[in-house]
Amino acid sequence: MSLPIPAPRAEGFTTTTEVPLYWREDGPSHAPPMVLLHGGPGAHHDYLYPQMLAMAAGHRLIAYDQRGGGRSRTDDPTPITWRTQVDDLASVLREFHLESPVVVGYSWGALLAVLYLIESRRAHAMTAIGRLVLISPAPITRAWRVQFEAELLRRQRGPAIHRLREELSASGLRESDMAAYRQRSFELSVAGYFADPHRAESLTAFRVTGKVQQSIWDSLGDFDLTSELEGLSRGVRLPVLVVQGRNDPIPFHSAEAVATALGGNLVALDDCGHVPYVEQPQALFDAMLRFLS
Repeated sequence: MSLPIPAPRAEGFTTTTEVPLYWREDGPSHAPPMVLLHGGPGAHHDYLYPQMLAMAAGHRLIAYDQRGGGRSRTDDPTPITWRTQVDDLASVLREFHLESPVVVGYSWGALLAVLYLIESRRAHAMTAIGRLVLISPAPITRAWRVQFEAELLRRQRGPAIHRLREELSASGLRESDMAAYRQRSFELSVAGYFADPHRAESLTAFRVTGKVQQSIWDSLGDFDLTSELEGLSRGVRLPVLVVQGRNDPIPFHSAEAVATALGGNLVALDDCGHVPYVEQPQALFDAMLRFLS
């Protein structure tokens, strides 16, 4: 069962972005800043919690709902693209007056951080990142994304999750406790991301705004960021940590390519899929703290 999420130390909405974006802040206000970028795209920050709040022990942890998802939804019909999200991230960093912050990106959020790095090399006015942590980064090429989608579909249709769906169907939970039934249905909808599908029970439920997700992936087209990342490595060296589970449905070669191109350190977690902060939190946080210290 997912754990309750404590109230933030502070929260509000941005005032310098085209659309107000919800944000929350945790940890000591005087501590080194850390910006947390959630996955999706089209999701919201709080499914990373309460586990990722462990990083608020020594950091001023700032998270926000990216445009189009969570409490940052908008009625603006203009398609949301990857450039929209990069510009929003730049505005958030400026609005909070963050100098060389640690940026932690999870899944799509890791790819967003990479896109921000690429664009910041072109536009020198963007805030410099001090250190970068990429957790289970989304694929950096369309080909690897296709492989990921096929592997996730295979797992979701596999015998292990099929048995769990049959158990749910036969449990009578839908008739006796609709809220619990919906929670269990959510867990099974994401179970393929985990090395052990039972661990999905500890993931905070979330929703993805489908049209936002689709418009962002469409805006990337037939993308391949490999050469642009290699170009970044020829500039100023940025301390980078990449963490990925060996059982992640995303091809491990993609994480290796990111770490190699950016000259970063790659940590592979055994018995771990796409959600290390739920599956292997101690190993993940130990690796992050070693890197940040």
